[in-house]
Amino acid sequence: MAITSIKTTYSLDTRTVRALDVMARRWKVSKSEALRRIIGAAAKGELALADDPRKALDELQRRLNLSERDAADWESIVRDERASFPRRSRTKS
Repeated sequence: MAITSIKTTYSLDTRTVRALDVMARRWKVSKSEALRRIIGAAAKGELALADDPRKALDELQRRLNLSERDAADWESIVRDERASFPRRSRTKS
């Protein structure tokens, strides 16, 4: 039986893409498969996404099962990436 697939495009922030990359590598699957698993878990109510944002974050972090080293590596990548962007000037209207 053929599996129906629909290609689509979404815009994701860098932090979300990095988190998706980490999950896909950890699970040894494609990013598309990791995203399907996450959406499936949310749809089944396995992730408390809307009820309490802090609980949802705690649950997501628990499920990622990142070691302190992995988390520090990710933090370093994000910090370097942010530092590479030019600073925006703030002007009052």
